[in-house]
Amino acid sequence: MSAPCVPAAPFRQFIVKVHGRCNLACRYCYLYEGPDHTWRDRPAATPPEVLEQAAYRIGEHAAAHGVTALSLVLHGGEPLLAGADTLARFTTLVRRSVPATCTVHATVQTNATLLTRHRVGVLARHGIRVGISLDGGLPAHNAERVDRTGRPSWPAAVRGARLMADHFPDAYAGVLTVVDPVADPVAVYESLLTLRPPALDLLLPHGNWSAPPPHIGPPDGETGRRPAPYGDWLCAVFDRWWAGRRRETRVRLFEECIALLTGLPAATESLGLAPFDAVVVETDGSIEQVDSLKSAFDGAARTGLDVFRHGFDEALRHPGVAARQAGVAALGAHCRVCPLLAVCGGGHYAHRYRAGEGFANPSVYCLDLQRFIRHVARRLAAAVSIPAADRIPAETDVHGGDTP
Repeated sequence: MSAPCVPAAPFRQFIVKVHGRCNLACRYCYLYEGPDHTWRDRPAATPPEVLEQAAYRIGEHAAAHGVTALSLVLHGGEPLLAGADTLARFTTLVRRSVPATCTVHATVQTNATLLTRHRVGVLARHGIRVGISLDGGLPAHNAERVDRTGRPSWPAAVRGARLMADHFPDAYAGVLTVVDPVADPVAVYESLLTLRPPALDLLLPHGNWSAPPPHIGPPDGETGRRPAPYGDWLCAVFDRWWAGRRRETRVRLFEECIALLTGLPAATESLGLAPFDAVVVETDGSIEQVDSLKSAFDGAARTGLDVFRHGFDEALRHPGVAARQAGVAALGAHCRVCPLLAVCGGGHYAHRYRAGEGFANPSVYCLDLQRFIRHVARRLAAAVSIPAADRIPAETDVHGGDTP
């Protein structure tokens, strides 16, 4: 399907791979254990000349589009393998490259095992916040997150998380957790609260119609519909979060769903129809689409561009990027008639893929998203004493009657 012609929204999220390898060997990792192998032919550590040129291109793009604020995500692999000083120098270089009117919000996304007081001190002094990736707040939740000798990463990771909470709360961005529907949802949420994150990101595992995520089973023999284990899990955590006597932490997915249901704008890769505004710079300087696409097929994120020969405006014209900015026009027929469209937005782009058909499909999590969004809508309706029938579209099977 060709990308519809719509005005391009500038990139405002720049994900820069400062190191292309990881010190862990998580057993479920879609990046290193998935179908995409492009990482194998790229340098491990990003050369200084790539970082310098990436900073120049970010500044060029920000100036050309009058961007007043952008997000710089220092990523990997495990970005701390590049050294905290390298991250600090690069962030400073980006801030010097953008116009004086542009604010750079810098974050490093880490597995927390390499966090030390010295390293975090360097990051904090340079205005770099720390986001941590964990599967929960207990050792059992992180059993699949092991190092390259098979040893558990949890002891080092929890030390890093507690270091942030105890000594660097202002630099603590939060925790990113991938949903495991087998794990007790409330227990996972409450265990994460013990790490005192200012925010939680709950992400669905990357999967698609050709490579379904775990625990999505066949349809029920009587109803013809399959269960929605991920939706059920999210609903259980939402109820615990919603019922709290105080707001114990932000949960971005929940806040964004509420915003969209009440007609407010929300920017997220998983919900809504806002133009997607993120781009990746790989360790060799390649300009790519986001890593999640690599869960679909080998080379799915490639654009054929690099920071030495191309500006980011050329990436905006790439068909894959244009499709992600096209909103409703890029969605399949089932999504376009769905009453939840404005909130769901078709779900995460990578989760719509089917081999031979591309991405113009409903999300493989369609039923889970329906379950979650309707549940949140009912809770909102009850909170403001509006009959649910006036706020929530009747449930419809718009996922095409298809199952993985």
